[in-house]
Amino acid sequence: MPDVTFDFQRRERIGLGEAVLCAGKTPQQIGEVLALARARHASLLLTRLAPESLAGLTPEEQASLDYDPHSRTAVLGGALRPPRNEARVAVVTAGTSDLPVAREAIRTLAFYGVAAREIADVGVAGLWRILRHEEELRRFPVVIVVAGMEGALFSVVAGLVGGVVIALPTSTGYGAARQGETALHAALASCAPGLLTVNIDNGYGAASAALRVLGVQARPPGIEPAVALPGARD
Repeated sequence: MPDVTFDFQRRERIGLGEAVLCAGKTPQQIGEVLALARARHASLLLTRLAPESLAGLTPEEQASLDYDPHSRTAVLGGALRPPRNEARVAVVTAGTSDLPVAREAIRTLAFYGVAAREIADVGVAGLWRILRHEEELRRFPVVIVVAGMEGALFSVVAGLVGGVVIALPTSTGYGAARQGETALHAALASCAPGLLTVNIDNGYGAASAALRVLGVQARPPGIEPAVALPGARD
């Protein structure tokens, strides 16, 4: 019996296709997923694909993927290019250490053809850093705020802008930061009305929430064929 049962109907049901969480999967299981998608000539987003897991794939499987080691995401179906349309989502990070999680969100948005504006390293230890972007952030319908440590940036941004603010806690931090639990609890306990929260380090989940807010349900654009898939139709 196969280890994988892929949900190819998810896009028709909810507008967003199934992504592949590679953490915990063997290279053989990942290869099985890729084979299922290739048989349907389907594009596919993979998350948490560690370099050692990528190395365990066959050379042909590796060549079929557009892999970004910083976000540990990959795309089957061609090279993922930044969308050329105007950015509809701002992705704000408290620190540079939060960028891998932020980039997972940005790559997920790009997979669905949604451009994002990245604003990095604007944590509250230097409050002026986020305040200088206040007017710009007010122009976005959705703002994803990525922060670890004490998670104070979530409440600050949600108290400044009128768009939907999605808190994305990260496991960045020392000791009492508890691998992101403190930031998660800060987001859940925030007094900023309407602040939404996703799980720790879940860049994909934050981007998916943003896509639902924006009503993005189209087939993913932004993918330009870079490697011909065997048997692919013109």
